[in-house]
Amino acid sequence: MSTTRDEVLASLRALLGEGAVVVEPHELERYEKGWRYGRGKALAAVRPSSTEEVSRLLRHASAAGLRVVAQGGNTGLVGASTPDGSGEMLVLSLERLSRTVEVDPVDRTVTADGGVLLSTLDAALAGHGLLFPIDLGADPSIGGMVATNTGGTRLLRYGDVRQNLLGLEVVLADGTVLDLMRPLRKNNTGFDARQLFVGTSGAFGVVTKAVMRVVPRPVQRVTALVGVSSGAAVLGLLARLETQLGEVLTAFEAIGAAALAPVFRHQPRLRDPFGGRPPAYTVLVELSSTLDPSRLALDDLLESALGEQLEAADGGEMTDVFPGKPSELWEIRHGVSESLRQEGEVLAFDISVPRSSMAAFVDAARETVAAGWPFVRFCDYGHWGDGGVHVNLVWKPEDAPRPTAELKAELQPRLYDLAVNRFRGSYSAEHGVGPHNQAFYDLYTPELVREVCRLLKARLDPAGLLGTVRLG
Repeated sequence: MSTTRDEVLASLRALLGEGAVVVEPHELERYEKGWRYGRGKALAAVRPSSTEEVSRLLRHASAAGLRVVAQGGNTGLVGASTPDGSGEMLVLSLERLSRTVEVDPVDRTVTADGGVLLSTLDAALAGHGLLFPIDLGADPSIGGMVATNTGGTRLLRYGDVRQNLLGLEVVLADGTVLDLMRPLRKNNTGFDARQLFVGTSGAFGVVTKAVMRVVPRPVQRVTALVGVSSGAAVLGLLARLETQLGEVLTAFEAIGAAALAPVFRHQPRLRDPFGGRPPAYTVLVELSSTLDPSRLALDDLLESALGEQLEAADGGEMTDVFPGKPSELWEIRHGVSESLRQEGEVLAFDISVPRSSMAAFVDAARETVAAGWPFVRFCDYGHWGDGGVHVNLVWKPEDAPRPTAELKAELQPRLYDLAVNRFRGSYSAEHGVGPHNQAFYDLYTPELVREVCRLLKARLDPAGLLGTVRLG
């Protein structure tokens, strides 16, 4: 830098105000460390409270050659929201850009600042009987959800952020404010510029506002756990339920036995309906509707459909059906990740393949791990209804012949290669791209796509000052 650190900090305070600039190490720590992955060192964290302040900040940073990483809720899992280790990056936190939440019940849309948290948005919509249908275990910001194209557990019914996004306001690296905020459901006028900023991890601009489609809030929700004997049987159950209950089927989550058992070991408050003997797969099925139970009794509908399938199951594909309260059954599902982390070292994968290939992929991945790394437990669970699976490889360090870092370096390429090349899948189903998986983006992304990204980056951020992700 041509100026000293003190001079840079003084200029930032003059630009945004004393309280908007965080420099003390103990205060900076939460901006420098990711939720699970990503840790760096920042020059400072800056907290603008309006689009105009974001614009002024980026214009100033561009002129001074300061690199910037945007940060929303900092709940990402690929390290894209934290600075690198240089100590020269600014963390642009959107936590104070969180005042606007405007609900339009007629248009059935909500306009929100980029720093608004999902929980805040949900609370505002609840009063109107509406819902933004992206459901997560974390509490991300709206800007971060756009930047990563968040999916969640109910993608099967409602789609991801991309499918629910109507408008965007984005600030480019030079401070230019790009207004793409027309909240239209139909606008067939050529290139859709919004999509440049969806799922690109903030590499092209900072999302400061969004207009999103919202849906009527369900007035009833019913769930059941279904014991299933194999991955192939899981897919068979999915096909039958979509045929019978497609209009009300909201979620379809599959949990392998090795992933489910630790939940009840480490979460004793949760009731184990299987008595310690989980089936090969446990499927969490959810139905929801805006119709009152007096008009459509979902519990009867689900019980009847699953009962018929249990009676008709050939070869014992379905072993058990346990209806239960949605909050209790979802707590079991959401407890998997935390419980596995208490079992030892964990290498987590967020993979998607075509739904028809899911059972075959999981079987092939399990065989690959067993053949080369017999001390590793293969634990899989996730959104089989939309083709996503979380593969968690778990081992105890004392059982491993090599250090954790070496094992991860061996295992990651093998499973990603299997998913991408053999099963035509994705190495990042919904977590996005960041430093944690940058090498695999470089390996698997077609050169023409990367060339297009380089051209876009050169136009939107010619000095390469935004983010830590390289798309080109």
